[in-house]
Amino acid sequence: MPNIKSAIKRVKTSEKRRALNASQKSALRTAVKSADQAIAGTDVEAAKAALIEATKKLDKAVTKGLIHKNAASRKKSRLAKRLNALSAQG
Repeated sequence: MPNIKSAIKRVKTSEKRRALNASQKSALRTAVKSADQAIAGTDVEAAKAALIEATKKLDKAVTKGLIHKNAASRKKSRLAKRLNALSAQG
């Protein structure tokens, strides 16, 4: 445990940020996974809604600095590509 006041504060703030980042990253992964499952299903409307939600979470994560913008773009692109293939099928 640090003795210097500023170091003590840094430990507290970094722990708070770590917990917040972890929860936001977890929510992001959940949204992407649910979009993935919705696209794997047959309901196109539910898949579109899930994709919109996942896209919002990905964009928000980029602005918060949780993930790199290219990683978010890649995930969005792959999800959209699979959704378009599903739409073309049915």
